[in-house]
Amino acid sequence: MTDHDQKADLHRYLRNTREALLWKLDGLCEYDVRRPLVPTGTNLLGLVKHVASIEAGYLGDTFGRPFPQPLPWLDDDAEPNADMWATADESRGDVIGLYRRVWAHSDATIEALPLDTKGRVPWWPEEHATATLHRIIVHMITETARHTGQADLVRELIDGEVGMRLGATNMPPGDEAWWRGYRDRVERAAREAGKR
Repeated sequence: MTDHDQKADLHRYLRNTREALLWKLDGLCEYDVRRPLVPTGTNLLGLVKHVASIEAGYLGDTFGRPFPQPLPWLDDDAEPNADMWATADESRGDVIGLYRRVWAHSDATIEALPLDTKGRVPWWPEEHATATLHRIIVHMITETARHTGQADLVRELIDGEVGMRLGATNMPPGDEAWWRGYRDRVERAAREAGKR
C-alpha cells in the first residue's frame, strides 16, 4: 500500500467516524441533544463540541497550523470541562458548524502533509510530544470512535435509537419483544454469575 493509499484509508475512517458522531443528533430536539443522562454530565452536543475542539488542536496546532477560530472553553482560565457541554447561547447549528469548519481545516492538514511529517503535541509529556501525522490521524480516529461510543449509549437512553449510521445500524434484526427477551437473558446470566 502506498503512502497515498494509506493516508486515504485513514482519512476515510476518520470521516466515517465523524459522520457517525453527528448522526447521533439527528431527529432530536434541543433539550435532548444537551441533556446529561449520566452522573458525569455526558451529553450529545457536548461530545461533538469536545471532539471538534480536540481535533482542532491535534490536526491544527500540532503541525503549526492553528485553527483560526478562538475556542475560549479551552483557555487556561476556562471552567473545567467547558468543552463538554453547550451553553444555552450556543446553538446546535453553532456547534455542528464549528465541527464542520474543524473538519475542513483538519482535512487540509491531512491533504497537505505527508504521513511521516512530525509535529509536536504540547499537552503530551515531553518524551512523547513529537508525533507523526500518521500517529495523530490514528489518535483522532480512536478519540472520535471512543466519543461516538459514548454518544451511542446516550442516544439509546434518550429514545432507544441505536446503530452505526442511518441505513447501516450494524445491529441484529429484532423487534421490541426480541430485544426485551435478549436483555432479559443477559440479565439472568449476569445474576447467575453474580451468585457464584
